[in-house]
Amino acid sequence: MNRTMSASGKEVVARRTGFLSAFLLWHNMRKYWPLYLMAVPGVAFILIFKYIPLTGSLIAFQDYSVFKGFADSTWVGFKHFKTLLHYPDFTRVFTNTLILGFLKTLFVFPIPIILSLMINEVRKAALKKGIQTALYIPHFLSWVIVAGIAFDLFAVNGLFNIVMGWFGHDPILAMQESAYFRPIYVLTGLWRDAGWGTVVYMAAISSIDPQLYESAMMDGASRFKQMRHVTFPLLLPTILVLFLLEIGNFMELGFDHVYNLLTPMTYSAGDILDTYVFRTGIQQAQYSFATAVGLFQSVIGFILVYTFNRLSRKVSDGGLW
Repeated sequence: MNRTMSASGKEVVARRTGFLSAFLLWHNMRKYWPLYLMAVPGVAFILIFKYIPLTGSLIAFQDYSVFKGFADSTWVGFKHFKTLLHYPDFTRVFTNTLILGFLKTLFVFPIPIILSLMINEVRKAALKKGIQTALYIPHFLSWVIVAGIAFDLFAVNGLFNIVMGWFGHDPILAMQESAYFRPIYVLTGLWRDAGWGTVVYMAAISSIDPQLYESAMMDGASRFKQMRHVTFPLLLPTILVLFLLEIGNFMELGFDHVYNLLTPMTYSAGDILDTYVFRTGIQQAQYSFATAVGLFQSVIGFILVYTFNRLSRKVSDGGLW
């Protein structure tokens, strides 16, 4: 009887708590309706382009036909996943994806942090803004343009071979050599996106209390020590969150980036899951197979985010959840 009463009491408390939460939400919505109105486009974008398309993941387990639709297409279970894993070049494609993802995380991710710390040390505000603007302008160029610039720089008569000729080296078709694909991938990624990555970090740095720097100066801290003991520790939570988001996209290297740099001679070093899916899935209308590969990448990304989030919570108080 006591147990029954206890359970009933918990239900009553839960209902009251639910009513109170709903009332507070309605009250806040009426009071702060402009803020909620501003959030509507973002929420709609997430629902329309992120959550609703998740239902399309079902075709990864079907032999999907555009004429039959979701309801009448044949269910085949894990057939397309087995096809991917038994693909003769799966090991090469998967390895290339892992290597490029590792290089992107190792070299591309830290550079915006270093640039932000360096830009923050510039005394003149106009010069600081000018440097930051010059660095993030390349982000607005498409990967087609960036790849075109790369092909021109590494052409036989391009700047790269001109400089190499000064040191007595013969011209090299770098864009046709597998050994040069990965360094070029990293360099083009740095040139285009490193400056754009400083925007978030500079915003985080600007929110640091100036009194902390004044206290450090009174204690005799140099500019480098202020950066090391004040700026960087307070920037670390932002770095951690962005790192976890980057890890979530570890398997998604940017189809446009790789595809526009890729040539048939560099498949051995640059062919990744995205480009493979485009050739064998999209171009040949194998939509179920392409969806299966995308779901495979998403599962790996989720595992990486979950693992690193657990590690970050053990190391510090940060984390996504």
